[in-house]
Amino acid sequence: MDFLQDIEDYNSAMNNAYRVITEKMTIDDIVENLDYDFYLPFDPFEEDGRDEGTIDLLISHFTETEDYEKCQELMNLKKNISKTPQD
Repeated sequence: MDFLQDIEDYNSAMNNAYRVITEKMTIDDIVENLDYDFYLPFDPFEEDGRDEGTIDLLISHFTETEDYEKCQELMNLKKNISKTPQD
């Protein structure tokens, strides 16, 4: 792979994670709609990506790409998750 392909894959992983974490798509939806491998910054077999570290990573990414609407949605989600009692 080259550098530009790496950046494209990274951006794709962040967008896929955003869709899954905000429940706009499921992993199955992503798999069905793509005819190539997809990437996520978390293991969907181990977690749902709705943890502080993953959400912070996405907020940082979307701040850098100046996609502030996604940042706001993720910040709201993070706040709601932190209010939810953990098992």
